[in-house]
Amino acid sequence: MQYVISDIHGCYEEYRKALAEIGFSSDDILYVNGDVLDRGENGIQILKDMMMRDNVYPVLGNHEFMALSVLRKLGVEISDESIAALKEEDLSSFRYWMEDGGEMTVRQFCRCDAEEREMILEYLEEFTLYEETEAGGKEFIIVHAGFEPFDEKKEPGDYTLEECIFTSCDPRKPYYKDRYVITGHTPTLSLPEPYKGKIAEINGHIMIDCGCVFGGSLGVYCLETGKKWYIPKIRK
Repeated sequence: MQYVISDIHGCYEEYRKALAEIGFSSDDILYVNGDVLDRGENGIQILKDMMMRDNVYPVLGNHEFMALSVLRKLGVEISDESIAALKEEDLSSFRYWMEDGGEMTVRQFCRCDAEEREMILEYLEEFTLYEETEAGGKEFIIVHAGFEPFDEKKEPGDYTLEECIFTSCDPRKPYYKDRYVITGHTPTLSLPEPYKGKIAEINGHIMIDCGCVFGGSLGVYCLETGKKWYIPKIRK
């Protein structure tokens, strides 16, 4: 079976519970549709788990892009000196990332040794901008945020990185007539009922970010069957 999950945002226990709930095995495929990192406590731990599985396909989210952009410039060793050496543009990116939950990732990253840090950075560089697959007689495109502004004449590969990972999809308008587009990025907690906090299937869009890190659930979607799972945020 093929499954999709997104916007885990460091919720490691919920991620592991999701894998157990779907009975994830070496015969299955899991697409992780961006934003593994930031905000939650254990994004790096989730990345390490993903790195050990050759049947997990990571798709780039805006938080991975921000993390990689900053961490590569800081170098493997993060120190007061490396931060001081950043240019003003880099410092602006660093501050923006910190304000958007990056502090949690930096703390976890700093606890890794140099070899682990380099392996993590190399893994982040392998994330794809989107994935296309077929399941259950349907065609799917998996992209973190959407394709905005959408143009029906453009194929997925024609969109820029910014158009794929930063700009939210507009579920009021359909994209491709013959393909379903699966997105994360925009928590469905912001949608009206009956979609609020649920995996929302609207106009050929399948929105799967159910806002786990904000107190919602971690949603999992099966491509073959359309079955949905919801793993509630674990309260501590």
